[in-house]
Amino acid sequence: MSRTRVRSHEAATLEVEDVLQPIPESARTTKLSGQFWIWAGANVAPINWILGALGISLGLGLRDTITVLIAGNIIGMMGFGFFVILGQRTGATGMLLARGAFGRRGAYLPAAIQATIAIGWSAVNTWVILDLVMALFGMIGWVDPGQRNLLVRIAVAAVIMSVQVAICYRGYRAIAKFERITMPPTIIVLVAMSIIAWTHLDINWGYAGPAGAVLEGLPRIAAMSSIMTVIGIGWGIGWFTYAPDYSRFVSRKVKPAKLFLVSVLGQFLPVVWLGILGASLATRNGSADPGELIVSSFGTMAIPVILLVIHGPIATNIINLYTFGVAFQALDVKISRRKLSILVGILSMGAVIAFMFAQDFATILDTWLGAIVAWVATWGGIMAVHYFIFERRHKDYSYLFLDPKSTALKSINPPAFIAFFAGLIMTWLFMYGGIPALQGPIAKAMGGIDISWLAGTLTSSAIYFGLGYPRFRKRIRAGVPLGIRANLLEESVLAVHGDACVDSTPTPEPVA
Repeated sequence: MSRTRVRSHEAATLEVEDVLQPIPESARTTKLSGQFWIWAGANVAPINWILGALGISLGLGLRDTITVLIAGNIIGMMGFGFFVILGQRTGATGMLLARGAFGRRGAYLPAAIQATIAIGWSAVNTWVILDLVMALFGMIGWVDPGQRNLLVRIAVAAVIMSVQVAICYRGYRAIAKFERITMPPTIIVLVAMSIIAWTHLDINWGYAGPAGAVLEGLPRIAAMSSIMTVIGIGWGIGWFTYAPDYSRFVSRKVKPAKLFLVSVLGQFLPVVWLGILGASLATRNGSADPGELIVSSFGTMAIPVILLVIHGPIATNIINLYTFGVAFQALDVKISRRKLSILVGILSMGAVIAFMFAQDFATILDTWLGAIVAWVATWGGIMAVHYFIFERRHKDYSYLFLDPKSTALKSINPPAFIAFFAGLIMTWLFMYGGIPALQGPIAKAMGGIDISWLAGTLTSSAIYFGLGYPRFRKRIRAGVPLGIRANLLEESVLAVHGDACVDSTPTPEPVA
């Protein structure tokens, strides 16, 4: 393909994704390297060694932390892989898929939550970069590490945010290209960093917990379950809502099993690798602060390490900024995705400034992750039942893209909301977070054992299945989506001649 044709194709793709519409096969790709590097880039970042260090800073030993990391992420990433396949199959973003279950306007709720989550993550990851840069500036004498340096922090954060917004503005192909080009050298640096850490630093591989306060018995199990919710299973669950936003660009010609494996490995490998690195570094001082972890561990070597590892949070944030745009558009806001990338940069910058006044970042991060797991686990249970059970035989999802006036979808689907709020309540009951407000009575009664992710998922999926199954039985042979509202005539036909029914859902005009 000539360079001119490539540029023309990229321009056409950018126009297609600027508003929410089905991604045509001509704008999809059969290459999976982009998917691997997108998910790997989102996780080869300091936030993931902070996750490993979080287990140590909250009282676990190194062996228990590593166990939670590996076992939890195997389970969480397997679920993530199914949502990746869902995006390829439907061509819809995560929040457009919510319309099928929650209703055309009912899906505004999960879309609003997801947009807010994306802002929060962008702020958290930018703060991590900022902390690393300020640690570097302090080392070379540009700032006084003993001072707060608020103006310098704000200026640096603004520059970093501008870079992230500029990449996000260009869309999926620019994001994939950025990850593909920058990831290999970043991995080389992190390999070198790991070798230095594990061969030259005083890592306490037998670390069992704080001196004089080693956890045993029920307290140990409780601590492991809480960390599992945050950095194990919960980390994979947290990506459910993002997965379809990027896999919708993968051609349907690609085997789902292959896409599943590539995407899951792109997530799993860096999360576990960097989690173990962070946990091992934290055994030296118990800290989960990213700047302190690097500076105290690598000394003068920290300068090149920091400069190159800064790439990680940027690679993560361009995904958050992009997802904000498509989630916000699912609210039927008539603003182009490119303009929304600028808006989310401004909102995230405001959140970064707020983080500058935080006292205990580890507690904030633990609370933040726990809250995310609560809503995504509940949402994920509903979506899994809807698309992998109720609509597993359905192939045409064009009805998800219709405007409120043209749609045949219900405005609000009560069973989904009943399941959603019941799941949230059950999640809270079984949660044992870092603050009293996120410590449910059942979790307290069990000695602090946290299985909130499991309680929320099982509750929401079971209730949604139970409430939706009667209608599902009527429509399964007809191939009519469960969320479509039918008039009296259609209901009569479904009841009497279900085998002869056809899906009368309006189809949108084809995309050029």
